[in-house]
Amino acid sequence: MSIQDESAVYDPEVIQQRWLPVWDEIAPFRSGRKDDIRPKKYVLDMFPYPSGDLHMGHAEAYALGDVIARYWVQKGFNVMHPIGWDAFGLPAENAAIKRNEDPRIWTYENIATQKASMRRYACSFDWDRVLNTCDPEFYKWNQWFFLEMFNRKLAYRKDSAVNWCTSCQTVLANEQVVQGLCERCDSMVTKKKLTQWYLKITDYADRLLDDMKQLEGQWPDKVLLMQKNWIGRSNGAEVDFEIEGLDQVVKVYTTRPDTLYGATFFVVAVDSELAASLAAGTEVEGAFKEYLEEVKKASDIERLATDRPKSGVFLGRYAINPVNGAKLPIYASDYVLAEYGTGAIMAVPAHDQRDLDFAKAFNLPVQVVVESETDPAETGIATADDGLHVNSGNLDGLNKADAIAKIISELSNRKLGKASVNYRLRDWLISRQRYWGTPIPIIHCEDCGEVPVPQDQLPVLLPDAAGLDLSPKGTSPLGAATDWVNVPCPKCAKPARRDSDTMDTFFDSSWYYLRYLNPQDETQMFDPALAKEWLPVDQYVGGVTHAILHLLYSRFFTKVMNDMGLVDFNEPFTKLLNQGMVVMNGSAMSKSRGNVVKLSDALVDHGVDAIRLTMVFAGPAEDDIDWSEVSPSGSKKFLARAWRLSGEVTSKPGIDFSNGDITLRRATAKSVSEAAMAVESYRFNVAVAKTMELVNASRKSIDGGLSTSDPAVREAAEAVAIMLSLVAPYTSEDMWQRLGHQPSVANAGWPKVDAELLINETVTCVVQIAGKIKARLEVSPNISESDLQALALSADAVVAALDGKAVKTVIVRAPKLVNIVPAN
Repeated sequence: MSIQDESAVYDPEVIQQRWLPVWDEIAPFRSGRKDDIRPKKYVLDMFPYPSGDLHMGHAEAYALGDVIARYWVQKGFNVMHPIGWDAFGLPAENAAIKRNEDPRIWTYENIATQKASMRRYACSFDWDRVLNTCDPEFYKWNQWFFLEMFNRKLAYRKDSAVNWCTSCQTVLANEQVVQGLCERCDSMVTKKKLTQWYLKITDYADRLLDDMKQLEGQWPDKVLLMQKNWIGRSNGAEVDFEIEGLDQVVKVYTTRPDTLYGATFFVVAVDSELAASLAAGTEVEGAFKEYLEEVKKASDIERLATDRPKSGVFLGRYAINPVNGAKLPIYASDYVLAEYGTGAIMAVPAHDQRDLDFAKAFNLPVQVVVESETDPAETGIATADDGLHVNSGNLDGLNKADAIAKIISELSNRKLGKASVNYRLRDWLISRQRYWGTPIPIIHCEDCGEVPVPQDQLPVLLPDAAGLDLSPKGTSPLGAATDWVNVPCPKCAKPARRDSDTMDTFFDSSWYYLRYLNPQDETQMFDPALAKEWLPVDQYVGGVTHAILHLLYSRFFTKVMNDMGLVDFNEPFTKLLNQGMVVMNGSAMSKSRGNVVKLSDALVDHGVDAIRLTMVFAGPAEDDIDWSEVSPSGSKKFLARAWRLSGEVTSKPGIDFSNGDITLRRATAKSVSEAAMAVESYRFNVAVAKTMELVNASRKSIDGGLSTSDPAVREAAEAVAIMLSLVAPYTSEDMWQRLGHQPSVANAGWPKVDAELLINETVTCVVQIAGKIKARLEVSPNISESDLQALALSADAVVAALDGKAVKTVIVRAPKLVNIVPAN
């Protein structure tokens, strides 16, 4: 085809078929070449779960991440932009149960499908760095790292009441319970007592909070706030309460020790060991047990709901207030959680709404200790103002801060309490009672206890699923694999059993970004030398739904690795971009709503480039895209228009642009410069708009008589091809060839801009008479004040407005303002 062939037709399908095999051959985004001297940059998209083919959400997320990766390649960087699959988890296991086949079959089939779609979608991935978390070559290092944490006392096993999904029949971490429901299947979550494995993320709570300073301005404020709230650090005091008649002291954590004089009763979590021990052997033990069984049916979210009627059982015992000796009746209730503080609270109903609601329900006294204009006992509304203290002994007259400091000092001196810090964050529960996950590399021996699997026996491979009942039943299917689970103890050689649980799949995704450095390396988790060259990740792209789970866990793992000397940084992701969702008519796409748009259909109807362009141009990256409000057909028309521009250029490649038409050259410089600034500030839609402006300016110049042989026309067309390569790789590659270049346009380099071309030839000067605008003049930015004054006074509109009146004074602020004040 001649580059001047005006009869050529833009055919997206033909163009796609033309360039895919070429890219496969030349691998323009391979980042592991040893002779590559370009500066390095690491751009990473959150990897997908292989639950079927790519959907519209994938199309948006990977289009946005690709803009960033391709831009930095154009700017001269060696960009590592890898991809893999988060391949363990419940969907594969559930599909295997439904199909009565090994989860591996379903998983690897879907990975193959998604990989083919990603290749077609033309993301700038380095296909030499692919990984699957279900491959033994990957999960071997899950097991290695688990054992490293076990040896450092960061992995441990304990009995506790855990979140239990009644449908999935497995344990959930606190972060996987959303509004009292399983985040995976939306079933009700209950509590169940089990012995489970935990990771001591709480040891890193302060560092997880304090290191957020490094991320401010680089991560969305919303994500940082969500993590801060989840960690939930608070300062207060731990106060000792004696239990009347028992040789027992109960510690209570409170952020308001200054209100101790207002405590009128005492509440313990009904599902805590403390409550059970206090009720044991009393006449209320039966009523307590009945109440406990009822509470077990409620989720934590329901228990904490402010509109939930307050309930409880008096335990027939009293706690002694350490500041005044008052006897406080002890109740077991559902509105206190065993996991918060010590599972017990001092109730101050005048100044805490939940305590007040409970006091009113059980006819308990209300004692005001912080001055306020209303009486909570009468209004039913607790007051929590920072007023002066009353009815508080030697705290009377003090404000909140002073009263807290004084009472903590007194409690400490009397050895009845001390200053304390509390956290909402709890250790990460990683045990799962399912098959399709990483086996926990521990062997249980009656004599030796918990014994790590020797490192030379890693990985502990999953047994064949054939013959195992994978259906959820509350215990791991691995326990039934007798040949697998029964092994000799590595220490004493006596009969022992493997741990039959598997790891939470968030274990995999908490460090996968490191494995991309050398995914085929069988000797180490990752190469520390490569980590120094490439890490931390420069740009991470993914959904805000991972703000707490994945991102918090990744930060935790990174800090552990930093302590181990494996990495020299303590935050994994320098910059974070959260993209929005793709919805239809304001609602999330779902089969039940009948509003699903299949990505495969959209790609056939409009072509890959049109879909990518539509996703990027729809609006700010962080906003949702309503597919009913965008126009992929309009995107296709624009791409055809841009593509035709490349066929009209008649000058030779390499021509000197400096001799080209100055007006079009200025338009090119402006578009290129502003598009670069837009990309670097995540305003990808603006970068597309600047490309469109340049196409329009080029078309206008040519239609206005500018010769297609003019160097400025080639400069503009090449700039359009390079700018379009960020969002429309097929179209831009074809343009680049039509312009006489060899592939790939992705490595052409961002167009260089002559700074002189960005200086405006003229600026608009506003001319006012007595403060009212009368004229606008296009003037040189270097015009002198005297010349500007003369030009303004001679302007027709100004002469007419003055209508012969004398001028008292003229204020000139060259080059943008002239204000004329007429004489009276």
